[in-house]
Amino acid sequence: MLPETTEVLIIGAGPTGMALSIALHQAGVDHVLIDRLAHGLQTSRAGVIHAQTLESLEPLGVTQRLSELSVKLEDFAIRDRNRALLELDFSKLPSKYPYLMMLPQNLTEQVFAERIAALGGTIHREVEAVAVTQDSDGAHVTVVENGREKIIAARYVVGADGMHSLVRKSAGIEFDGAAYGGSFVLADVRLDWPVGPSEVSLFFAPAGLVVVAPLPDGSYRVVATMNEAPEKIEVADIQALLDSRGPTTKKARVLGLTWSSRFRVHHRLVRAYRKDRLLLMGDAAHVHSPAGGQGMNTGIIDAVVLGQLLGDVVNGVRSEAELDLYEKLRRPAAQEVLDLAGRMTEMALARNPVKRLMRNLALSVVNLSPLLKRRIALKLSGLSRAPLAQLPAPTGGSGSVVPAKSAAKPNLKLAA
Repeated sequence: MLPETTEVLIIGAGPTGMALSIALHQAGVDHVLIDRLAHGLQTSRAGVIHAQTLESLEPLGVTQRLSELSVKLEDFAIRDRNRALLELDFSKLPSKYPYLMMLPQNLTEQVFAERIAALGGTIHREVEAVAVTQDSDGAHVTVVENGREKIIAARYVVGADGMHSLVRKSAGIEFDGAAYGGSFVLADVRLDWPVGPSEVSLFFAPAGLVVVAPLPDGSYRVVATMNEAPEKIEVADIQALLDSRGPTTKKARVLGLTWSSRFRVHHRLVRAYRKDRLLLMGDAAHVHSPAGGQGMNTGIIDAVVLGQLLGDVVNGVRSEAELDLYEKLRRPAAQEVLDLAGRMTEMALARNPVKRLMRNLALSVVNLSPLLKRRIALKLSGLSRAPLAQLPAPTGGSGSVVPAKSAAKPNLKLAA
């Protein structure tokens, strides 16, 4: 049953919202997690978890289970058809997790949901937020459950509610950027794949970009650009993409299609991560090309950092003003990710023969430099951005520290 008041209301129970819920549970912070969908994601969507994300998730108690379900890859290559332009070895990363962890998003969400349940938490599903307001006493969210409206009062509201975020719109925060031309295709396929199951491959071709990555069940994730993707994607569509962009010496053969989707991609970043009692994270704050597999990872680290801050503020360890640290740390990280994904996408979509030649030459030169290759691996793994996820010590709380579990409910006025 939904409560009338809470310290923190999280809107959106994707990986980002669930990661924040786990962090708040462990900090003993009273909170409510809602989602309009009846169940978690049943399709795989995001497929890679990077080293920095795994390090950030360690305190949440989920890394062991994620590891058990995943496949771990050390090699990443950028190719132009049969030719390897740039080959990266992730086994040399300065991390406990020197690899690319491949795991479909639905399994990541399953692990997070199991952790919430183990901590005694609940995901309130089929609950849709339809209005968000705030005043000096707190925030008020109108939700619809079973066709009936209810108002929940919260000290803070966190929007983990995606690119079309109600929280962001309610806060009046600008979402600067634009959409890429064309569309993207995402599919999980059974594949006779000449490159083999030990590498994530990003192919450049005049026809466009295609990424092929092994998954734990022996299938492969395929991500590709298309001018206009069909509404229903068939085996023949994926075969045509691989024929026109993948290796030619020995061609790939698509054996079956498990799941597919099409989508358009934006590159956008909010001007602010917080408006008083309303905060944003994940796709509500930043969206970009899937090149490099950075989206879900960036959102999860948003959640870990925000969870630490909200836990400290609610428990009296930090002052409320220190919530501004969240934007100070995470917006620069998101800007770096947008720049990285944008550069990779721009390179992949180059059609001009001269530009393609110069791109291939530049990548081949980089491939000769261990130092430059290490820098790129650190960027892709997120480890180069790790300082942007580290909170400074508290400057002082609001007085004596009161554990949130034993604290009284917040003094919030309910809207009429």
